[in-house]
Amino acid sequence: MTVYIDPPTWPGHGRVWSHLISDVSYDELHTFAADLGAPRRAFERDHYDIPSHRYEDAVRAGAVQVSSREVVRLLYGAGLRRAKRWAGPGSS
Repeated sequence: MTVYIDPPTWPGHGRVWSHLISDVSYDELHTFAADLGAPRRAFERDHYDIPSHRYEDAVRAGAVQVSSREVVRLLYGAGLRRAKRWAGPGSS
């Protein structure tokens, strides 16, 4: 089982976030995230958003540190990338 995490550089909601992914399956990712104590609501399409203060916890639990670019490459390579859907002009 291998999960990956990128550096906490993504701003949102007054925090900075990392992305936690699996290159094997969503089941593997959900299991790792649950063991880490990440709430299921932190799952977004193909990754978990992990706040910067939990980054080292994820690494200690076995997440492999990779670049943000590598996260995207791994997701595409595994066929697990789920892109945001564009709703079109005028959508909210």
